[in-house]
Amino acid sequence: MEKNFNLEIISPEKILLSEKVNSVIIPSFEGEMTILADHIPLITFLRPGIARVEGSKESKYFIEEGTVEFSNNTLIILSSTIIPLENIKSENISKMIEESKSQLNEEKLSDKAKYIASHKIDTLSKISQ
Repeated sequence: MEKNFNLEIISPEKILLSEKVNSVIIPSFEGEMTILADHIPLITFLRPGIARVEGSKESKYFIEEGTVEFSNNTLIILSSTIIPLENIKSENISKMIEESKSQLNEEKLSDKAKYIASHKIDTLSKISQ
């Protein structure tokens, strides 16, 4: 039997998910990370990507940015933009891609902002396929 841990996904408006899960794959700046029960304590930043949650059912979320903390078998994901994939409409994806592309064309854009915008475009393009 797989060992579970607590997961909370929190946006500024509400707690999106609070349940026991088997694993969570998160898109961090270091790359994709899989979190399992008894993982070492961790605090990291999220980049745009897909978070995949394996619990009583599999669920996927689009994340723009945020932070993650794991300790004592509790994973907390905090993000201002975290949307269940089934709630994203194709016209919204197109609009978000266009906004990110126009942001990339700005002259005084930091390297971090370029990195985030390009990951956002790549992730949204994969979702829309």
